Amino acid sequence: MSVLANHPFTKMNGLGNEIVVVDMRKEAGTISAQDARAAAAPNGVPYDQLMALHAPRTSGTDGYLRIYNNDGSEAGACGNGMRCVAELLFKETGKSVLTFETTAGLLNCWKGERPSISTVDMGKPRFAWNEVPLAKKFEDTRAIDLGTRPMDEPTLHSPSALSMGNPHAIFWVDDVGAYDLGKIGPSLETHPIFPERANISLAQVASRARLVVRTWERGAGLTKACGSAACAAAVAAARLGLVEREVTVALPGGELRIEWRVQDDHVLMTGPVAYEYEGKFDPALFKVRASR
Repeated sequence: MSVLANHPFTKMNGLGNEIVVVDMRKEAGTISAQDARAAAAPNGVPYDQLMALHAPRTSGTDGYLRIYNNDGSEAGACGNGMRCVAELLFKETGKSVLTFETTAGLLNCWKGERPSISTVDMGKPRFAWNEVPLAKKFEDTRAIDLGTRPMDEPTLHSPSALSMGNPHAIFWVDDVGAYDLGKIGPSLETHPIFPERANISLAQVASRARLVVRTWERGAGLTKACGSAACAAAVAAARLGLVEREVTVALPGGELRIEWRVQDDHVLMTGPVAYEYEGKFDPALFKVRASR
């Protein structure tokens, strides 16, 4: 039987980015890709990302996080999900600073001055073609040779590519609403140039202090808010000289404040989270999966 059968969960969201948090700190087992897919079923607890909090593996950290997309694949980073987990542990521990280990490295979180607001240090962006990663060498990833012509929509071309713990491609457009991202996202996510697939964003420069972003999230689909994509868009825009190093990023679900810090190149993301409800996973979800 799945480790998730009858297991408690907390449903939260970060600007509409649907998050499920599962506390696995007292569990020996791990969540399989099949379990993650089953949990996200329409009759389960549909989510964008599932954050599995395990006991610390490294001294000085508050936990080890594994991050699952709703298709069962794993992500290296999820800024909105990190803030959700941090909010729960701020209340549990009374701490104002937390450190989590993920497959993308150690990430720090700070409690904000207002309730349900926090900041996540998403680490340094990575720009080298083999760090994104891309399937072939590009000397300059500020604009890579990739284009598509969606039917009855303007051409998309020359996206910026970088990694924020996950691969990202950002297409610069005049109007993020002029494209059917739900149709073009899947083919771009799985384009051969991205050997590990990629998050696909459309970004519009509203001013030197504001970006508007929509994202097709790798392994999750259209999302109201992707924190790592907001970070990637802010960094990519700053590299191109389009914005300052501290900007507001407007997403369909709300706004995030992104700072690409000068002194150490770390990217800080500040925004809210919301608690929705608690429950337990229905064991029947995993029995159906096991019988297929």
